[in-house]
Amino acid sequence: MKQKTTLQKKFSTLRHRAERLILESEKNISKEKTPKSTGEFLRMLHELQVQQVELEMQNEELQEARNRMESALENYTELYDFAPVGYFTLSPTGIILQVNLTGARFAGIERSRLIGKSFTFLLSPLVRSIFLSFLKEIFGGPIKKSADFELSSESTSPRTINIEGQRSPHEKECHVAVIDITERKEAERARRQIEVLGASNLKLEQEILRRQKGEELLKKGERYQKDLLAQSQEMQKQLRLFSHHILSTQEEERKEISRDLHDIIVQTLTGINLRLATLKKTSPITTKGFDQKIEQTQRMIEKSVGIIHRFACELRPPVLDDLGLIPALQTFLENFKERTGVQTYLTTFHRTIPLEIKQLTVLFRIAQESLNNVARHAQASHVSVSFVKSSHEILMKIEDDGKSFDVKRIYNSKGRKHLGLLGMRERVEMVSGTFSIHSAPGQGTTIEVKIPFFKNKETTSS
Repeated sequence: MKQKTTLQKKFSTLRHRAERLILESEKNISKEKTPKSTGEFLRMLHELQVQQVELEMQNEELQEARNRMESALENYTELYDFAPVGYFTLSPTGIILQVNLTGARFAGIERSRLIGKSFTFLLSPLVRSIFLSFLKEIFGGPIKKSADFELSSESTSPRTINIEGQRSPHEKECHVAVIDITERKEAERARRQIEVLGASNLKLEQEILRRQKGEELLKKGERYQKDLLAQSQEMQKQLRLFSHHILSTQEEERKEISRDLHDIIVQTLTGINLRLATLKKTSPITTKGFDQKIEQTQRMIEKSVGIIHRFACELRPPVLDDLGLIPALQTFLENFKERTGVQTYLTTFHRTIPLEIKQLTVLFRIAQESLNNVARHAQASHVSVSFVKSSHEILMKIEDDGKSFDVKRIYNSKGRKHLGLLGMRERVEMVSGTFSIHSAPGQGTTIEVKIPFFKNKETTSS
């Protein structure tokens, strides 16, 4: 713009000089009444012609220079105003002195309204102080400075811009190039997110593989545990059947031993006793010492008969098979009271319990083992045995007022000291019944046995 103004002034000055020379020449010619000479006139004409040619040449040069300046001005305008980069000229305090159209478009404000405003007005309030520090660094030396800022305007959405500035040679202003890097920043964020997602996806795939392997191992472990459980259940079933078979066999053996003791040993001892009595009556020797020895032997035989008879009853009371459970328990409780001094009580709904002989035997054995435990451990003074009948089962309850014990600890004990309780439970389960023990301090111990009326296949086969 300045160069164009200078050329126009120079062209106008030359034109005025040429016009002034022509006018002076005409005036001189008119003043002179007579020409000095023909040669001088021709010389002056030649000089004028030469000057005219020079002026025409200068005019052409000026026209060419003007055209070049206009072309350069157009190129400058295209490069400055329509550049893809926003250009700002700022004062040391950040006042906008000049701005191109791209910069005005970034700001979303007309160029004429931007001139004279502070550049910080276009930035986010959070970064304005940072920009002023950045501007001081620009004016602090001739080196270019670059930084990223958030562009915030009322008429445009927030954008991320890169500002590159450099101080002008006269140090009174600086030139700033503004580039919109919003898309690049978003692309970088997207790329970082993709990288993070890729890493997360890789970790997820690895975790999936690890979990799949873990699931396979768990499935194998579950199958192995199921196999072990099935084997354990089968072994437990076989052991229970074996236990039931042992208990049944033991009961049969007790029955046979009791019968043999009662039918053979007792009869034999009774026969010996009779022979001794006969011998005493028929013996010709009537010495007093011999009679006393026979009487002592008879008393020993009678005592042995009583002991054997008691052992036979404990092994298998004949009353249980002949008269039933209630008479057998009455006899056992009377003997228990005489032997231990513990008061016993029997309560029943009927003299006959409507169960099979194997079920009745189980109830008798449970009562027998329970009362023996009371005598050995409970230190009780009273024991009661009661029977209650419901629509589908018989309940036998044995209660004492003796010392209590920890039922769980007894069941979980690995020793052989408390196998009697486990044996009682096995006997009850053998006839499809349920067995439970309740013991509490100050309340004694209660044993409950429930036997159903129906027959089961296992009981029948046993």
